[in-house]
Amino acid sequence: MQIGLVGKPSAGKSTFFKAATLAEVEIANYPFTTIKPNTGIGYVKVDCAETFFKVKCNPRTGYCINGKRFVAVNLIDVAGLVPDAHLGKGRGNQFLDDLRQADALIHVIDVSGSLNAHGEPIDTGSYDPAKDIEFLEVEIDMWYLGIMKKNWEKFVRTIQQEKQNIIRALAGQMSGLKVTEEMVKSAIEKLKLDIEKIQAWTESDLLKIATELRKMTKPMIIAANKIDVPGAKEKFDRLKKEFPHLIFTPCSSESEVALKEAAKKGLIEYIPGECDFRIKDESKLSDAQKNALNFIKKNILERFGSTGIQQVLDKAVFELLNYIHIFPGGLNKLADQHGNVLPDCFLLPPGSTALDFAFTIHTDLGKGFIRAIDVKNKQTIGKDHKLKPADVIEIVSSK
Repeated sequence: MQIGLVGKPSAGKSTFFKAATLAEVEIANYPFTTIKPNTGIGYVKVDCAETFFKVKCNPRTGYCINGKRFVAVNLIDVAGLVPDAHLGKGRGNQFLDDLRQADALIHVIDVSGSLNAHGEPIDTGSYDPAKDIEFLEVEIDMWYLGIMKKNWEKFVRTIQQEKQNIIRALAGQMSGLKVTEEMVKSAIEKLKLDIEKIQAWTESDLLKIATELRKMTKPMIIAANKIDVPGAKEKFDRLKKEFPHLIFTPCSSESEVALKEAAKKGLIEYIPGECDFRIKDESKLSDAQKNALNFIKKNILERFGSTGIQQVLDKAVFELLNYIHIFPGGLNKLADQHGNVLPDCFLLPPGSTALDFAFTIHTDLGKGFIRAIDVKNKQTIGKDHKLKPADVIEIVSSK
């Protein structure tokens, strides 16, 4: 799974990326600091099965704190997008192309309104962040349209002359964006377009198809960054009413970076996504550090319940994509051959079956699938059994 970070220059994408991964990336307040995409590992937070079995897990990847398992997801931070990016402005075509394999998008906006459309600093509050949401949707829609329209007349003639399946052919043309035949069929049916008269489809029709396919293949959540800036909360509340079809989360990327770095240095105890932290030894903190932590506690954590970074990642995976988390485990043994208890946790698409899970673990397990066991309730399940979040499943295979 890959989650893409998008937005205009200087909105805080690189800071959000660092907050999510604590990776060392270049962060500066001027356009196009990021040219090549940054890639890294972020983590979504789920309930760990260790609490059900009253054991202590030993994750091979990610980590677990107080019964909360942090499961890895891939993040890609592309360079800032500006209006008319689909036409190549600001090297937009290259940056859009970096998003092809993203399963979902996190749109990081400067909700304080302190940047113009091109990411240049202006008076705080003087810019309407609603414009950023509108322009980005348009840019991605137009990007999809451009790919769809490439050699469109030749595409239509070929379909008609060779009597090809229109849905299959269009899905093939858009497959690089993870478009499937089912998605194309759904979009065409929703728009009530006549597949027998494809030559009569207008550019407006194609744009509507592109928009529907974008919504299905690149669902988007809004990370309202810089929420601590005066006036930002009022803009945030207005945006939620103005765009009811989108998920919004208030964020302070800088606060999350500060908390994670303090925790990394052993100054505080902090679990990402929580509403508080604990100072280990106040005597080790400078006055500046104390003031910064107090500011975060009062103006971010107490007011908004968290810095928002963890919540954005969790919502992207579990609300936008509706993924579920599944643990492999044995009915009589929860540890692997090395003694690691509940070492793995997998993220699977909605509707995944026991057989899907077997193939996710290893191709041979899927090919040799005999049955599966729901370890929590000790019941045998078949290959078509649909899994639920936090299931612990043992696969019985001939291979």
